[in-house]
Amino acid sequence: MASSYSDFKLASDLSAWKKLEQTYKSEGSEFKVKEAFEKDPKRFEKFSKTFKNFDNSPILFDFSKNLINDEILAQLIALAKEAKVESLRDAMFKGSRINSTEDRAVYHVALRNRALKTMEVDGKDTSKEVDDVLQHMKEFSEEIRSGKWTGYTGKAITDVVNIGIGGSDLGPVMVTEALKAYSKPGLNVHFVSNIDGTHLAETLKGLNQETTLFLIASKTFTTAETTTNANSAKKWFLEGAKENKHIAKHFAALSTNAEEVSKFGIDTKNMFGFENWVGGRYSVWSAIGLSVAIFIGFENFNDFLKGAEAFDAHFVETPLEDNIPVLGGLLSVWYNNFFGAQTHLVAPFDQYLHRFPAYLQQLSMESNGKSVTRGNVFTNYQTGVILFGEPATNAQHSFFQLVHQGTKLIPTDFILAAQSHNPIENNLHQRMLASNFFAQSEALMVGKDEEKVKAEGATGSLVPHKVFAGNRPTTSILAQKITPATLGALIAYYEHLTFVEGAIWNINSFDQWGVELGKVLAKVIGKELDNSNEIESHDGSTNGLINQFKAWSK
Repeated sequence: MASSYSDFKLASDLSAWKKLEQTYKSEGSEFKVKEAFEKDPKRFEKFSKTFKNFDNSPILFDFSKNLINDEILAQLIALAKEAKVESLRDAMFKGSRINSTEDRAVYHVALRNRALKTMEVDGKDTSKEVDDVLQHMKEFSEEIRSGKWTGYTGKAITDVVNIGIGGSDLGPVMVTEALKAYSKPGLNVHFVSNIDGTHLAETLKGLNQETTLFLIASKTFTTAETTTNANSAKKWFLEGAKENKHIAKHFAALSTNAEEVSKFGIDTKNMFGFENWVGGRYSVWSAIGLSVAIFIGFENFNDFLKGAEAFDAHFVETPLEDNIPVLGGLLSVWYNNFFGAQTHLVAPFDQYLHRFPAYLQQLSMESNGKSVTRGNVFTNYQTGVILFGEPATNAQHSFFQLVHQGTKLIPTDFILAAQSHNPIENNLHQRMLASNFFAQSEALMVGKDEEKVKAEGATGSLVPHKVFAGNRPTTSILAQKITPATLGALIAYYEHLTFVEGAIWNINSFDQWGVELGKVLAKVIGKELDNSNEIESHDGSTNGLINQFKAWSK
């Protein structure tokens, strides 16, 4: 299957890759972005791109502070072409089974097909099926929000608890936090993902069985952590409701397993399905987004989908030279594979986006944390990046020291909205936030040399401690406002950037076999923990840990 989309096994064998290796040695490693600005007054205009969303809300992507020039960019574009990024992209949008190890299509883009154009998988148009689920979500969410849907005592729902894990949790958590400004007062959402009983117990504190709705998010309805939490939630609910018949008014399922859903006690009319071509980390666009639709309203959720749909069109239709996620992905490859940068920082200057880096961690690291190519050989180059981040300005007082003066090159994305949802103190807070957004990227680029340090009054041994090397690459992403459409486009940007990375590295970005081994072993050990017998079936360390746990947990 892989050979249908690429005729190479290793990216390092591509002529464009080898040329970039030479360019890095002769020019890239010594490239000074500050000097590049001095030589080219139009550098910002040349290396920044503006995306206009379907509602005309703009997002500016400024790539000009990166370690590239015209020649380097041209060579990176040549790499994308030789790696057949365009043909793999087109195959994804045609519904081809580009997830070769699981023989599946990768079609989350069909979930935001609000134009209802024909998008087929295996000869079957998905547009009606997707829209039917969305219309079901619309009806359900509007009943909850209006108070028409009531609990077993006739009271309206005030709290929605989403129980899931991985993509069934990270996406809805992030989006509901990011779009909290659009929420309905008096209607709260909560998320439980950790099998640690503390997560569920703390969430249920203060909730009322009469006014709480649970959404159980599990495609198969057999995910161990999710079903365990769901059964504990059901037990808590029945402590107040008493009768099993009331479960139907307080539980809904985001699943495709009607038999297990029904066995749990959920009315299958309140089941919202999605297909196997929807990967977990891409599932917030699907029925998994029901908590989002309830929280912000279906029309806002629809705008969220349409924002991503508009960005999909940009990705498909724009030449590589001006294609925003292609440029972002190529820069990531440039730093990872030629500069030896292992990490990537995403720092949103927006408190509502405080869970955005965590969401991107799964998207990036679960997708591209692979060491075998689609040609079934182990790579001889780095893949994936260690993505991390926290909202600024708080992050400036924790790990930015390392970014500025440490020994590691850490490419960074800064994200800011020009307009705040909370313009308090005559917008003073937003202006202070913006000043830091602009200052950080400038400081990372220009640094501070010894001469300037001395001119500021430093002397002797203190001088080297105040020197900043600068030349640290950043991408600044400036939105007009974080609306549902803007957030949809931002997520789609990072999805497609991740796709471009994987296409160039020739890895399958859409499986996650690395998640499986720990789960398999956990099932074995779980049975061993059901009794008090000492264990000798593992290595010495694991045996010792298990036996000590058993002794201490009695």
